[in-house]
Amino acid sequence: MYAIDVMVEEHKNINYMLRVIRENCCGILDGAPVDADEHRKMIDFVRNYADRYHHGKEEKFLFPVMESKLGVPGQSLIRHGMLVEHDLGRAHVADWENALELYEKEPLTTHKLDILTGAMGYADLLQRHTEKENNVVYPYGEAHLSVDDKTAIDMQAQEFEALPESEKVREKHLTFLKEMMEKYGVEYSR
Repeated sequence: MYAIDVMVEEHKNINYMLRVIRENCCGILDGAPVDADEHRKMIDFVRNYADRYHHGKEEKFLFPVMESKLGVPGQSLIRHGMLVEHDLGRAHVADWENALELYEKEPLTTHKLDILTGAMGYADLLQRHTEKENNVVYPYGEAHLSVDDKTAIDMQAQEFEALPESEKVREKHLTFLKEMMEKYGVEYSR
């Protein structure tokens, strides 16, 4: 299924960024300074690539069909699982950003701890979340949705991917990802 193949590939990119975030946080624990500009760019990546771009496709194209066509199991899986985790991820990112703003005003250890807590809370949640989607949610949808439903989802995803705005999001954030992977020694493992 085209849409799911694209989203699995995006999960790889998201997971590379999660490894970058982890490396950055470990560096701070080892005494590196908090680079506020770099953290803002990481937040921008997770908000605009992982959430708006990637989760947006799930929430607009795939999940509504799974909820409406797969009965109680589909509704439970999406409403009480995936969408809850999307919201938890957004909360971690908000906490991370708030802590960063506080740290810039007053560089206290407690604010630094809150930066690490928000960043790593997000990274841990999203790593587990992408595994669930790849290994449970997506296969369940592919196995139980009708051919017509899967075709409609794929068409929506293809149209979305072809938009100039989508190209700009991919280009900007994947360029930043590559820079951060090089900086933090995160290797591609395809």
